[in-house]
Amino acid sequence: MNRDEKEDTTIYKVVMNHEEQYSIWPAERENPLGWRDVGKSGPKAECLAYIKDVWTDMRPLSLRKKMEESTLSW
Repeated sequence: MNRDEKEDTTIYKVVMNHEEQYSIWPAERENPLGWRDVGKSGPKAECLAYIKDVWTDMRPLSLRKKMEESTLSW
């Protein structure tokens, strides 16, 4: 049985960076530098479904702010 065929029993946590971009990370591991917990953990599919529901604007925060500023200056 290869690695892809094994059931993934890892518990993940949803993390977010300063640009409000989301990812998942194994729950037992320390977060990567620059990423913080958002309070959701569980199986991979559950965490990915959560991200799909909450991450509705894929643009980085800095881009969203810049675009908002440019529309306000008109």
